[in-house]
Amino acid sequence: MSWIVREDGFRKERITTNSNKFMIGNGYMGYRGTMEEFTKSELTATTLAGLYDKVGDKWREPVNAPNGLFTRIQCDGSVLSVLEAEPLEHEQELDMQHGLHRRKTTFSAKGDNRVTVLSERFCSAERLHLIVNRITIHCSKDCELLITTGIDGDVWDINGPHLERMVGQVEDNCLVMKGWTHELNQPVSVVEAIECNFGEKTIITEEQSIYRQIVVQYRAGEKYTFTKYVSVYTGMDEVENISLAAVQSSLEALRVGYAQLFLEQAVIWNRKWEMSDVTIEGDKEAQHALRYSMYQLHIIAPEQSEKVSIPARGLSGQVYKGAVFWDTEMFMLPFFLYTQPEVARNLMMYRVHTLDGARRKAAEYGFEGAFYAWESQETGDDACTLFNVNDVFTGRPMRTYFRDKQVHISADVVHGIWQYYTFTGDESILLDGGAEVIWECAKFFYSYAYYNSRKERYEVLDVTGPDEYHERVNNNAFTNMLVKQTLFVTIEVMKYLQNKNPERYEIILSKEQDGITLEQISHMYDHLYVPQPDQDNKLISQFDGYFKLEDVSLTELKSRIMNKNEYLGGGNGLATTTQILKQADVILMLHLFKDRFDQETKQANWKFYEPRTEHGSSLSSCIYALVASDIGSPDWAYPYFMRTATIDLTGESKQYVGDLYIGGTHPAANGGAWMAAVLGFAGLRYQGDDVIISPALPEKWTAIEFPLCVRGQSYKVCVSKEEVHITSHINNTNTMLFTICGQSITVPGGQEITAPYNCIIQT
Repeated sequence: MSWIVREDGFRKERITTNSNKFMIGNGYMGYRGTMEEFTKSELTATTLAGLYDKVGDKWREPVNAPNGLFTRIQCDGSVLSVLEAEPLEHEQELDMQHGLHRRKTTFSAKGDNRVTVLSERFCSAERLHLIVNRITIHCSKDCELLITTGIDGDVWDINGPHLERMVGQVEDNCLVMKGWTHELNQPVSVVEAIECNFGEKTIITEEQSIYRQIVVQYRAGEKYTFTKYVSVYTGMDEVENISLAAVQSSLEALRVGYAQLFLEQAVIWNRKWEMSDVTIEGDKEAQHALRYSMYQLHIIAPEQSEKVSIPARGLSGQVYKGAVFWDTEMFMLPFFLYTQPEVARNLMMYRVHTLDGARRKAAEYGFEGAFYAWESQETGDDACTLFNVNDVFTGRPMRTYFRDKQVHISADVVHGIWQYYTFTGDESILLDGGAEVIWECAKFFYSYAYYNSRKERYEVLDVTGPDEYHERVNNNAFTNMLVKQTLFVTIEVMKYLQNKNPERYEIILSKEQDGITLEQISHMYDHLYVPQPDQDNKLISQFDGYFKLEDVSLTELKSRIMNKNEYLGGGNGLATTTQILKQADVILMLHLFKDRFDQETKQANWKFYEPRTEHGSSLSSCIYALVASDIGSPDWAYPYFMRTATIDLTGESKQYVGDLYIGGTHPAANGGAWMAAVLGFAGLRYQGDDVIISPALPEKWTAIEFPLCVRGQSYKVCVSKEEVHITSHINNTNTMLFTICGQSITVPGGQEITAPYNCIIQT
């Protein structure tokens, strides 16, 4: 059952949670786990990757397409809906192995007639524009069924409606619903072809919707099945006529049929799991949660496009404006680096394609270079507003400094590109624009930094680090360290270009003329201040003056809360004047740069900052798990891993900041769960030379096994309590060096190696 997510019984209060929990998707679109009879009131949505719209002065957000899977069934006049009548039985299920959603509901109709509705649907992993839905109806008695099925264009929007001039029509026996976005006049077409060999059919067209009505004189004991083939195209797709393309897609799917389409689906999903599945021995709950986390990453991965990335809430809706944050580089990229490097490349090429937007933002604030958007959409211009949260007491918008002071975003982008290059050795990422991105980010930091002539050092002032409860601080340790890394990477990349591609080197520097020079970047690198551990207690100050803030316990701080949704940061937030922080900050730095700090420093800071961390972000727990594993305390790490891995299974996460709804899926936590398991407990690391494995398994885990792709070579690694077993794929042509608890082992292509180890575990 580790491949199945299941819930029995229907509870209205779980509708939103289950809509996230039972999502399907394919990277082009995501479909929420709602029932077929649901509408916008239940937040039904087909969210499209990379298509955004702005209505008036509202927030710009992704577009939800018309719902092509709408179906309402009546039996002898009674509506069969979980919203209108309590079902006799109800099951909802997600088959993670094949990306398939199932629903089975039994209703009581007139005359004690038991009517069972079974539904299966999937977003095709082979045909990205296609959603397939098969519905079967079984009744215990003769009755009349009225099936209304088609395309519901009155969709859920947070800041919409985003489609106007909507037109419904019939083409080649397909239902077609087409509309246009307000801002950019982008067309969106949804087409439904149906395989239905029973009943009398009529077409009903409404202002924003088009349906078929099917009347069936049902005979007891028979089963009636119909299948919907729904295609979605937009003006962003490279086709001349999107409606024609959608019609052809649906008709082709109709011709191929459900069985063959599902076989295609199974083949591709099997391939995905071959490249990524992690198996855990001894802990079924952790196994299930980790697989679910990986499933969520697979359904939103941009496998076919380098012009879209992964938004903070995936494709689960319009929350956070469907924007791409630093989450992608820090929390999702590692999963794809180790399993699907081609997807990792797409994620980082998205930053290349949005460089001009980052340049525009830097210029807007009077700086040089590239200041990447805190909330990035398709052009790279910042969708983040200056007032993101409302005061729950006054209702007034609160000024926040996410947009203009979280400068670490540009360093995060550079970190991601450098990680990809180091990990894969793929020089094309630099030559296809990555080198220019890195140079422009270094220019931004040089123009942003302050040179303290008295102390003869550069400082990074007036910033907000990962801990958003403390805004506009000076010399945030995480930010300064990432800026220094950016400068280092810039120097290394420019050396590389000078030696390997002098023409590109000259092109980049020739644009500067009277601008910033490589010598200035080098000088800043040599003289940039980064907070260091205290010689006595080993603690690193999160920012200047942090230790002077009120040292209050988290319990005491929470006792001061007057409204459960009040924002703890900002100008008046309860945490602002205390040492309580929102999420991992210094601890994240210790994870990213683990080789630069000794175990004593990492342990001292973990123990100090953990009780002071509210974990008000889903990005936090996995980092504490990673660093706990790194210091040899896996059983400290385990609860944080489980909290991260189960966040979308339980639905137990923050749903509001102030009065702002922030619900949806948590792909950064999904990536964090994988990191905690593989990079943390298994102790996997690769930095361009050798694969390092330093295990620290939790007590109940007897082994963890995972695939690994490094420099084009594929491996299977099994880590148990006593040994590490490595299988090199038969097609591997190169020898790889593995270092296991300090012991170096060479693994030739096509060979198997078993290495006993004796890692010291501290608890």
